[in-house]
Amino acid sequence: MENNESNKKQSLPQVPLPNATVVIVLGIASIVLCWCQGIFGLILAIISLILANRDLALYNANPENYTVSSLNNVRNGRTIAIIGLVLAAAFIFILLVSFLFLGLNFALFPWDMIRDFNH
Repeated sequence: MENNESNKKQSLPQVPLPNATVVIVLGIASIVLCWCQGIFGLILAIISLILANRDLALYNANPENYTVSSLNNVRNGRTIAIIGLVLAAAFIFILLVSFLFLGLNFALFPWDMIRDFNH
């Protein structure tokens, strides 16, 4: 009886992980859109990482049910999403520092000298 059950488990066809393609697409989109004020790339990278972690948990629970190629897609998409997350965070940081620098320049600019020069 046990032998028949183990044969049935081994004969199940392997299926791809449910979000393998979505993780790669969102990871690539996060890199492409990280230059659009950074926030779009940041959001897509976070969504991609959440989906990748769910798929990795599914694979770790039952590795015999899923294909290795879909696991590789999830791992690659996760790596791409991490790169997109870092690029988006760096872009947001640079943007904030630029606005801070620009604001300080306007605040410390000698406006009195210009006003006196024009009169």
